[in-house]
Amino acid sequence: MSRGYLALFATVIIWSLPSLFQFYLLRYYDVWAQNFYRYSVACVAIAPFVAFRLRRGGVRLDLRAFALCLIPAVPNVVHQITQTIALFYIGPGVYAIFTRSSVIMTALLALIFFPEERHIIRQWQFQVGTLLGLLGAIGVFWFQPGVNAGHVAIRGLLVAFIATICWALYGVLVKRPSARLGSIRSFGLISFITSALLFPLTCAFGNVATPVQVSWFVNLILAISAVTCITMAHVLYYVAIQEIGVALAQTLQLLCPLGALALSAWIFGERLTTAQIWSAAILLFGAFLAMRVKPVATSETAENI
Repeated sequence: MSRGYLALFATVIIWSLPSLFQFYLLRYYDVWAQNFYRYSVACVAIAPFVAFRLRRGGVRLDLRAFALCLIPAVPNVVHQITQTIALFYIGPGVYAIFTRSSVIMTALLALIFFPEERHIIRQWQFQVGTLLGLLGAIGVFWFQPGVNAGHVAIRGLLVAFIATICWALYGVLVKRPSARLGSIRSFGLISFITSALLFPLTCAFGNVATPVQVSWFVNLILAISAVTCITMAHVLYYVAIQEIGVALAQTLQLLCPLGALALSAWIFGERLTTAQIWSAAILLFGAFLAMRVKPVATSETAENI
């Protein structure tokens, strides 16, 4: 449990940063190239540890393992792309709040994948929390300064919701490969598959040559964001959900927006309107209330990291 909590709180700190890194990199990297190169660097960073684990024996990375990791990798690709696009419509701090509604969506998806927990949906805390969370998420986006209540606002809201739903889906689906393969093997394979899926998209819609067209400092920022926010955070998150479960791991991530908002206000000058602050409070309270009623099914015991 202590290892799980340490891993979780480290993840909370690290996952206060991704939207800030992505918002900064959008000045130099297009949506497709940014995500492809971030995941490629993350894949390279985890590769030596995967090789070390394979030499020690245990579960092999065979075709079955590949198929198991492909399932969560697909929503992960969609999440990476849509969350970056969402930053064209809302600031990094606001997105960090908005995406916390994923704790509710994770619970809803868990109800689909774990039939024994479907009675939870009849509890008033879950129903009220879900309603408050969704209303708060819409309010945080809708009251963004400069966003018109027209097709642009609706399109941005849709993109942000898709990103959040895919993240929740990834969080549920990654449980099984993490339990079977271990956190390092599973993330190594998922990062490889994600990079492979992002490459043709980058060739078709992005600029593959971006790294040689920007400064070394920009590439350094990209590499730091990849190693910390993807490699380190994912492995730590896998440890957390193995040790203390998906529900608690998701709930404590409600702390992430606080750090993201503070840093975004300091670095980018982002400010919330009064309506957004109230909406954020409603969203976070709703998410907390919804997650208090149940532990989403935890992972089976996995091999030690």
